[in-house]
Amino acid sequence: MYVTLEYYVTAIVCLITAFVIHRIYYNEKIKNQSSISISGIKWFGFAIFLWGLGALINILLVQLIEIRTTHKVVIYLGVLISLANSLSILLSLPSIEHQKERNIIVRLVQRFSEKEFVTLFSGVLMMIAFVFIVTSYSNTEISNNFIWLIDIPISLIVAFALLNELNKAFANRNMKFMVFPCFILFVLIVIAVTHRIIPQDRAIAFIDQEFWSLLGVITGLSFKFLFILLFSILLYSWKFLSEKEVKQTELEILTKEKEQLLSQQGKLELANESHLDTIASLQKRLRESDLKINSLEESTRVILSDRQKEVLGNLGVCGVNKSYTEIAEEMNISLDGFQTHIYQIKKVLKISGADGKEQLIAFAKANQLLKYASIIDENTD
Repeated sequence: MYVTLEYYVTAIVCLITAFVIHRIYYNEKIKNQSSISISGIKWFGFAIFLWGLGALINILLVQLIEIRTTHKVVIYLGVLISLANSLSILLSLPSIEHQKERNIIVRLVQRFSEKEFVTLFSGVLMMIAFVFIVTSYSNTEISNNFIWLIDIPISLIVAFALLNELNKAFANRNMKFMVFPCFILFVLIVIAVTHRIIPQDRAIAFIDQEFWSLLGVITGLSFKFLFILLFSILLYSWKFLSEKEVKQTELEILTKEKEQLLSQQGKLELANESHLDTIASLQKRLRESDLKINSLEESTRVILSDRQKEVLGNLGVCGVNKSYTEIAEEMNISLDGFQTHIYQIKKVLKISGADGKEQLIAFAKANQLLKYASIIDENTD
């Protein structure tokens, strides 16, 4: 009666839980297909599904086909389901995130891909299971408790590795209070495993048979429910930390973008200042050019007499090589008369300063007054 009740409760709870977990897995897979944690959700969910599937198969065998719960076929199926469950939990262990060193079991799993590890694990254990089944099926002297020896070492190793990884994960998430529930889970698994290998006829010599059966049911259900509870807490804390990490990543990205924008702004401001200096320099040069143009335009509008044009023409032709006196002699005018013309021309052109002669020569050349020259500079080629 107690065993059948265990089957029903396990089937209902585990199958519903597995369905919910796999829905979470597919939703998370859409968001982030490369996450190792998401792969862990898949394998944890599959491990719970196997418990529910095993219980459902046992219900069909016991209730519909009416096979006894102690029949070897039921035991064989239980062992195979338990081995598959251990495989799923082993594959889920690398996804439990923490910053501490992995235990040797997890490091061994990480050495292989999922496909390679499933093949290796299944191949080795199936060969061992086949030998156990062949030697025990027709041998009445081999008890059902002996058959469970195939699974018990694996279950204990997996339970220890799970306990170790859960403790590290919860400690890493500042949830050290979860160490006690993890330890209770390990103890319940050990009790459930021990209950399987101790023959009932020997146990009832010390303990009431009904209590012994009830103990097996309670420990079997308790460690499954506690496993689901711990996984749910682990999943929730992973989800919370994942969202926190996403927000932290977004904050870091935005902060980095802000720093880049501020840096670009600084560069643009420097470039803008440089451009402003360049613009100011160009504007100054433009004003100077405007002044020169205006001066030249005014000078072109100046009306000079023919005699003044002749003086400027002669000055432009030979002013560089000859003095005012020499030019006046060749023009057959007095020096005072020549200088008077020069003075009047400077006054009209608004030329002053020590370089007045050079300015007059430049003006004569710029305004094509050399054609009015009446003398020739012999030094000019």
